[in-house]
Amino acid sequence: MPEISIPPTSDKPTLLSDQDLYLFNEGSNYRMYETMGAHVVTRDGQAGAIFSVWAPNARLVSVIGSFNSWGARSNLLEHRGDSGIWEGFVPGVNKGALYKFHIESTRHSYHVDKADPIGLLHEKPPRTASVVWDLDYQWGDHDWMEKRSGRNSLRAPHSIYEVHLGSWMRVPEEHNRPLTYRETAPRLAQYVERMGFTHVEFMPVMEHPFYGSWGYQTTGYFAPTSRYGTPQDFMYLVDYLHQHGIAVILDWVPSHFPSDAHGLAYFDGTHLYEHADSRQGFHPDWKTHIFNYGRTEVRSFLMSSAMFWLDKYHIDGLRVDAVASMLYLDYSRKEGEWIPNKFGGRENLEAIEFLRRFNQEVYKEHPDIQTTAEESTSWPMVSRPVYLGGLGFGMKWDMGWMHDTLEYFKQDPIHRKYHHSKLTFRMLYSFQENFVLPLSHDEVVHGKGSLIGKMPGDEKNRFANLRLLFGYMYAQPGKKLMFMGCEFGQVREWAHDSSLEWHVLQYPVHSGVQQWVAQLNRLYRGEPAMHVLDNNAAGFDWVDCNDNLTSTISLLRKTESAKDTILIACNFTPVTRVGYRVGVPHGGYWRELLNSDALEYGGTGVGNLGGVHAETEPAHGRPYSLKLTLPPLAALFLKAG
Repeated sequence: MPEISIPPTSDKPTLLSDQDLYLFNEGSNYRMYETMGAHVVTRDGQAGAIFSVWAPNARLVSVIGSFNSWGARSNLLEHRGDSGIWEGFVPGVNKGALYKFHIESTRHSYHVDKADPIGLLHEKPPRTASVVWDLDYQWGDHDWMEKRSGRNSLRAPHSIYEVHLGSWMRVPEEHNRPLTYRETAPRLAQYVERMGFTHVEFMPVMEHPFYGSWGYQTTGYFAPTSRYGTPQDFMYLVDYLHQHGIAVILDWVPSHFPSDAHGLAYFDGTHLYEHADSRQGFHPDWKTHIFNYGRTEVRSFLMSSAMFWLDKYHIDGLRVDAVASMLYLDYSRKEGEWIPNKFGGRENLEAIEFLRRFNQEVYKEHPDIQTTAEESTSWPMVSRPVYLGGLGFGMKWDMGWMHDTLEYFKQDPIHRKYHHSKLTFRMLYSFQENFVLPLSHDEVVHGKGSLIGKMPGDEKNRFANLRLLFGYMYAQPGKKLMFMGCEFGQVREWAHDSSLEWHVLQYPVHSGVQQWVAQLNRLYRGEPAMHVLDNNAAGFDWVDCNDNLTSTISLLRKTESAKDTILIACNFTPVTRVGYRVGVPHGGYWRELLNSDALEYGGTGVGNLGGVHAETEPAHGRPYSLKLTLPPLAALFLKAG
């Protein structure tokens, strides 16, 4: 963002046109960051900065900062008509200057110093001032941006590696500090390439005062956290990943915000961004404020934030956090603790309209990105177009699959035959949405332990179960998401203030799981049947989903071409099944592509000696069948030819 030159058409330099103000108040200014906040300008040869902020109920607003000794009366801003926006030019202010908005309200003699809601950079927490900055950067990802529509298509493989930047990798020699954005770039790109993941999803990078919130309590909706560097440093990280063929998804949190004094809460002495009534405006679980989606200016603010990351940071997708909490007025509330909508229902009509508008606008401006909803209920048509009555998201997390699957795997194998429906129930609804199968950070925190810690049995069986879990996950229709550390079986529960346990990779059981995940990604990306029809019933067939007595399942993944068909068989017991007959659609030799019990992954080495010839004995309604050896606690992937 180069320095702006303001022509001398007025005695009062301004960036905001009357049209900008009108659209902002109407709720359809989706690029507020271009004209609001702080911008370095030159007018008549005089350098300085124009500041603006929305505070309609203030009686006085000024800019305080390192340039005026934080004096509350030194640089007063002026009203822009009845828009509620205050604006003013401060000479001599350059990039790097610290600032806040000093706001005084007649209500309750309210005085407060607020960080800029549209600030591009803020001080490193726990300090809270905003920093005058720009977004100048020379991008090198032109080829990626030209071709990313194919990588983001629903017919493309999406194997997502979820990362928390502060704890993926640290520098123990330097007081255990996190890596910077620029230090992360080559390390993360090399690792993701080697592991075969297609996308990286960053837990919220937007500025947040409390590190322990992992970014989900955002105050800076237009600023990457300064804990790891500047905006240009974060751009470098995104750019580097793009140049290595890796897409970048950001978690985005328009559902709630914290009550920190320098943030959005009670901004101008009134409940400006949040509802005034706590039954609508305060979240009882998280002790945070809920946005007032019915207020037009709030919609402009949130829409501008979403567009900002797509426009300026070349982000390939936004995963919207806690959508269920937005959709339901009674979310996590008891009777009498919520206010029904105008029809007497529990649906948050304003939030629904906002989410639909959000998806419409971002797809209109950036048709080659994807939006994903973390939505944990059975709300219909989350990932269906708005014109069909849906919310318009591209994809939705399948939380039901995650809960059922982990509950099944916790069972001792001897009892799994009584819980077989937890493996099969998903297929009754799996094509109603465009699903992502998430094994996310939420499953390895708050006393839940690690994924490997959920597996039953001794060490050998725990790791066999974990490899089987991942094999079953990749066998299922839907895109994949795996939280960092799960891919090598980290034993300790995730901790945000320490590095992953990379040292455990010296042990074969851990390195074996890591190799298995890399091979699953290779298969998922390389075989069209494993991803092209991920969200289409034509891409899936059960072979046998009813063999609960032996706790086995078998299924086919398909494309429009029969030659692409993949057979997957899973044995969820530690008993080897010899001569297990599975029906297949055609004859010939079925090659064993992957076997999670192979020695290289830490298994026992039981298998089918590379493959099996189909016999002309019908089974499971198919004209041919295979007599397989199913290894214990293992997944097999086979393909004809």
